[in-house]
Amino acid sequence: MRKWKRIDSADGPRFRSSLAAHEAALLRNLVVSLTGMLDDRESAAPTDELSEITGIRTGHTTPPDDETMKRLLPDFFRPRNGHPAGSAAAESLNSALRSLHEPAIIDAKRQAAHRLLDTMPDGGGKFELSEDDAQAWASAVNDVRLALGAMLEIGPEGLDQLPVGHPMAGHLDVYQWLTVLQEYLVISLMGSR
Repeated sequence: MRKWKRIDSADGPRFRSSLAAHEAALLRNLVVSLTGMLDDRESAAPTDELSEITGIRTGHTTPPDDETMKRLLPDFFRPRNGHPAGSAAAESLNSALRSLHEPAIIDAKRQAAHRLLDTMPDGGGKFELSEDDAQAWASAVNDVRLALGAMLEIGPEGLDQLPVGHPMAGHLDVYQWLTVLQEYLVISLMGSR
């Protein structure tokens, strides 16, 4: 992958880069897997009679069981230690907020992923993005990094290497490549305005 190049034009900024064929194939597979996980979460949501009457979509009231999905769809509210209302109030608040907002969050993540897939060259090569496309790329790559980071158990301190012989050692290289791709894109998006 080349670094991103920002081109300011009369129609707004454009962002150019290129991907090798194997990079494009890898990124496509990762993003397709991500959308599959989001689709599975959405399709497992319980049906709600009020939702069917009002047309207001609702989602799960409980957080995902899977650590990867928990990273993609975290709780909305984290209680403070020793909160006078106890943890039940936080759980109730999270349940309500999740039910109301999770469908829209999944939609936004899916839309960013599809926009990345639609604007990425199939067999690799040079490509150019609008600012909206570049924002979608940043969002989708971030989601893939979050999912992969959860699978690798990467915490806030990061991770430089896995133990020798670890079955996911190659995935760490992919995680680091995605980090560089996203970093250079974000730097380009933050360029002169």
